[in-house]
Amino acid sequence: MTHPFLEAAAAALAAEGIGTLRYQFPYFERGTRRPDPRPVLLATVRGAVELAAREAGGLPLLAGGKSMGGRMTSLAAADEELAGVRGIVFFGFPLHAAGKPSGDRAEHLRATPLPLLFLQGTRDRLADLSLLRPWCAELGTRATLHIVDDADHSFHMTKRSGRTDEEVMEELAGVVSRWVSRAVA
Repeated sequence: MTHPFLEAAAAALAAEGIGTLRYQFPYFERGTRRPDPRPVLLATVRGAVELAAREAGGLPLLAGGKSMGGRMTSLAAADEELAGVRGIVFFGFPLHAAGKPSGDRAEHLRATPLPLLFLQGTRDRLADLSLLRPWCAELGTRATLHIVDDADHSFHMTKRSGRTDEEVMEELAGVVSRWVSRAVA
């Protein structure tokens, strides 16, 4: 929850009038690197969504997350409805393991009925865009793909890009805000 990326994302989204609820998976709380079994991860997502729904007081809800958190959110939504959630935002969807291009991790997206916003960098080693673009096309109007040139999986920028990580975070928050107004409202 206190990772610099997540703190920056929460601040940038707040500047756009979008509140966030950050949470951690149990394995991270225990201080281990090995993720919990999928049922535990999915139950954690569902618990966070339930808490957000209670705290939001009827405001429209988005769900999602950074990397595995976003993927677990879409897996949870594919298994059963996430009550009150109107769209899923992926800050770097982990389509495959680094150096092992594959689209297998996207199969469940066909069963995810919600609008999906993919925020991806061109240097993301966990999402070969030549594989992700066809998935987004197959999902049709439910999927929106926003690509950030020269950004990696954590949206770090190269010096040659002439852009800072902060500028990119502001861009991403603006994209989320506009997407909410258009696709989820």
